[in-house]
Amino acid sequence: MKKSGILNRDISRVLATLGHTDHIVIADCGLPIPAGIECIDVSIKLGTPSFMDVLAEVMLDMEVEACIAATEVEGANPLVHQILERQHMPVYYLPHVELKAETKKAKAFIRTGEGTPFANVILRAGVIF
Repeated sequence: MKKSGILNRDISRVLATLGHTDHIVIADCGLPIPAGIECIDVSIKLGTPSFMDVLAEVMLDMEVEACIAATEVEGANPLVHQILERQHMPVYYLPHVELKAETKKAKAFIRTGEGTPFANVILRAGVIF
């Protein structure tokens, strides 16, 4: 049995298969998931697990070189905006409608129970060397 890091076998598998510049999405419970893209749904109830909890664990296990969030997050969800800005990576912003179009390039979605607006991010895989 794995004793540290992400215990969810599907998330661990997806992270282990990422190559440089591959994308994954950490999504709130309302973001539409494009057909044909794997969705790892970890939601239990509204708010659980939170976007922030899932992001924190993924960031410990994944080499991330940049992320993309919705422009609207700054005004509509300042807490999520602040958390994204505190990460040690560039953060790029697109209007929400464009962000949803970009999610079609993702290898997988991790759907959280988050119920606050615009709590979504596309993470771009980096390299560890």
